[in-house]
Amino acid sequence: MNEEIWLDMAEASAYENQQQGSVTSALDGLRVLDLSRVLAGPICGQTLADLGADVIKVERPRVGDDSRAWGPPFAKDRDGKQTSESAFYCSCNRGKRSITVDLTKPEGRELVQKIAAKSDVLIENYKVGTLERYGLGYETLSRINPKLIYCSITGFGQTGPYSSRPGYDTIVQAMGGLMSVTGQPDGAPGGAPVRVGIAVTDFMTGLYATIAIQAALAFREKTGLGQYIDLSLLDVQISALSNVAMNYLISGEVPKRRGNRLPTVYPSDAFQCEDGYLMLIIGNDEQFKRFCAAAHLESVIGDERFETNEMRVKNADLLGAQISKALGGRPVAEWMHVFEKANVPCSPINDIAQVFDDPHVRAREMKIELDHPLTGKLPNIANPMRLSRSAVQYHRPPPTLGEHTNEVLDELLDLSAEEISNLAAKGVI
Repeated sequence: MNEEIWLDMAEASAYENQQQGSVTSALDGLRVLDLSRVLAGPICGQTLADLGADVIKVERPRVGDDSRAWGPPFAKDRDGKQTSESAFYCSCNRGKRSITVDLTKPEGRELVQKIAAKSDVLIENYKVGTLERYGLGYETLSRINPKLIYCSITGFGQTGPYSSRPGYDTIVQAMGGLMSVTGQPDGAPGGAPVRVGIAVTDFMTGLYATIAIQAALAFREKTGLGQYIDLSLLDVQISALSNVAMNYLISGEVPKRRGNRLPTVYPSDAFQCEDGYLMLIIGNDEQFKRFCAAAHLESVIGDERFETNEMRVKNADLLGAQISKALGGRPVAEWMHVFEKANVPCSPINDIAQVFDDPHVRAREMKIELDHPLTGKLPNIANPMRLSRSAVQYHRPPPTLGEHTNEVLDELLDLSAEEISNLAAKGVI
C-alpha cells in the first residue's frame, strides 16, 4: 500500500478513536438564521440542519410558517386527534429550533438583528425589498456582521422586470418551460401541458441554495468575508432544463411533450400490463435483442425498421404498438422477473404506498421516525446523503410554533426571564 495513503488512513483512524464512537457532523458549530417559509428556503434549512448546523427558524407569532396550515393531512397526537402540524410543514422543517418574532415591531427587528450578528448564515424568501424596509436587508446586516452569508430566494430574482412578482412553484414550472415538455402529446388522449407531481422547482432551489451557501462558507474560510446570494426559482428551473434546453439551443427545434417517451431512445415508455404499468428503457442494440427474445418478439429482430436506436426512434409508434400487444396479457410482476433475468432495465410504476413498502427502500431506511412532543412518533423521509465519516443526524423533529423562543433568547442574547416575559406581553414574541 502507498505509504502516504496508509498514513492518511492511520490519522483518520486515530481521529475516530479520539472521538470515542461519537459522530461529528460536518456543519457542527454553524448557526443558520432561517427567515424563510413554505418549501424552497425551509428545504435548504432542513438540509443544513441534517448536516449538523444549528438552524433557528423565525416565525410570526400565533400564525407561523404559512405551510403549517397547508392541510389536510395533519399529524395526529397519541390519542389519534388532529394536531396543528401539517404534513407539508413536517416535510421540510426537521432539525430546527422555532422562535416567534413580530418583525413589524421595532423590538422584534432588533432581536433578529442581534441574532444575525451571532449567525453564520441567513436564509430568507420575502418579496424583493421587504426586509430592507425592516432594516434586515443584506447591506444593514453585513455592516453588523461582515462574515454573514445572506441567501435570498425569490421567484424571479433581485433584478429584471419580473423581480417584484410573487413566484410559486407551479407558476415557474409553466413560465420556465417544464410544463411544455411534460404530459401527453397534442392529439393524444389527455394531451395537454401538466405540472410535475411534486414541487420540483422549489425543491431544486432549496438544494441549489444549500450548495451556494456551502460554496460561500468555503470562500469565507479563505477570505474571512461573507457575501450575498441571489437565487431565483425561474433561474433554477431554466438551468434544470439541461439537455432538453441544449437540444433546442443546438438544433433550433422546440422540444415537444412526449408523455413517458424519451426523445432520443426507444423503446422508452410505460406499457400497460394485465394489472398495472411497466416502465421500460432500452439503451442499446444488444439490450434490444435481449428484450425482444425475453418478450417473445423474435419477429422484430432483423426488421430494418428497428435495427438501430435511430430507426427505432423514427418508428416508435409502430414498435410501441407491437410491444404493447406482447406485454398486455401478463401481470407486471411476471414481466419484472422475465426482464430482470434478461438484464433489461425496467420498473413497475409504483404508487407512494408501494414505494415505502419496497424491500430495497426499506433496506435503505428511507423512512425514519422522530420523537415529537405532540405526536409521539412522527414518520419522516430520510435524507439521501450517505456520508461515511460525518453522517447525517436527526437531532430534532419539526418544531412546534415558538417552541424554542425562550431558550434561544436566553442562550444567544442573554435575556432574563423578566425581559422575555415583557416582550411576550407586548406581542413582540
